[in-house]
Amino acid sequence: MSTLPLHPATLAVRAGEDDYRPHAALAVPIEFGIAHGYPDVDSWEQVARGEVAGPLYARNSAHPTSLALEAKLAALEGAAAAVSFGSGMAAISSTLMALLKPGARVVAGKDTYGGSHYLLQHTLPQWGVQVTLCDTTDAAAFDAALAGGCELLYLESPTNPMLKVQDIRRLAAAGHAAGAVVVIDNTFATPVNQNPLALGADLVLHSATKFLGGHADAMGGIVCGSQALTDRIRHYREIHGACLDPMSAFLILRGIKTLALRMRQHNDNALALAQWLQQQPAVAQVNYPGLPDHPQHAIAREQMQGFGGVLSFELAGGFAAVRRLLPRCQLLIRAATLGTVDTLLGVPSTTSHVECTEQERIALGIPGGLVRCSVGIEDIRDIIADLQQALAE
Repeated sequence: MSTLPLHPATLAVRAGEDDYRPHAALAVPIEFGIAHGYPDVDSWEQVARGEVAGPLYARNSAHPTSLALEAKLAALEGAAAAVSFGSGMAAISSTLMALLKPGARVVAGKDTYGGSHYLLQHTLPQWGVQVTLCDTTDAAAFDAALAGGCELLYLESPTNPMLKVQDIRRLAAAGHAAGAVVVIDNTFATPVNQNPLALGADLVLHSATKFLGGHADAMGGIVCGSQALTDRIRHYREIHGACLDPMSAFLILRGIKTLALRMRQHNDNALALAQWLQQQPAVAQVNYPGLPDHPQHAIAREQMQGFGGVLSFELAGGFAAVRRLLPRCQLLIRAATLGTVDTLLGVPSTTSHVECTEQERIALGIPGGLVRCSVGIEDIRDIIADLQQALAE
């Protein structure tokens, strides 16, 4: 590949693949083989000890298709290395468990994805890890929580499903001053719109199932960061086995080739829809960082190159209005995922916070009338027309 500095759209198409395309093929092949043979014990042991790069056993070193995906994501995030997993939650849970031990302390915002929130609230405390949750956008609360020292600072920006934005540069500096490894979930933004490592984070997480793959046909997760930290996480994956399968790796790789194109349309459509929703009498609140009246709009403009393809809106009529709206949509799809080329609608009780009780969702400030919309790449006029007829009395 070129030695010239390349832009994200080019990296999405070309990065990480050259070593894994035999005979100059234009696509990385799907390598289904789980093990590779060696001619003698010496060369075999060199690979097993990590002295020489090469495939060994798919759970240990991953298969070539996943290695190409890891190399591509590392390039897009400006990381030294990356580790792939069978799902986004596998990436999150493995990262936390690989870096923490009983007695460690974690600081995080309250507005994390429901699965992450469950890990922070229930799983980690069962293993003797102390977790302090702060108001997500209250920098002073984070400063106070970090003052006593901390092993890991967990961030998510924008958040799911309230689209709150955290000041990554400021919080990363505060986390490092407290001795913490700074980890951020970058799923909503994608590396096209935001690069947390450049803002001071140590590790970046993605649910590759979402925008990276983009077509709702492959599940995966990935962690990007320094060689030292990703080596620890890779070893945890080796022992606990949450590796990515070759077919999903291939589909995600193929999806990333159009990531920059898709994100441009996702960004444009989401902003246009957010602006339209603000004018609708039935809509009480629209949450999207691209809107000038979003509480963290200035921070989003500073650290993001685009505002993403997800928004949420609250209906004035509460949950009863949500139950009436969703079945009336003819084009928009009701589904528990996001980041696909289709426009999807969901409610927290079946999507982002299905793991939480109703009381926990209320405590987290998620209103009953909230609808999350993952805005697809269809013609925005058709998206708006469908919502308009569904909202009509």
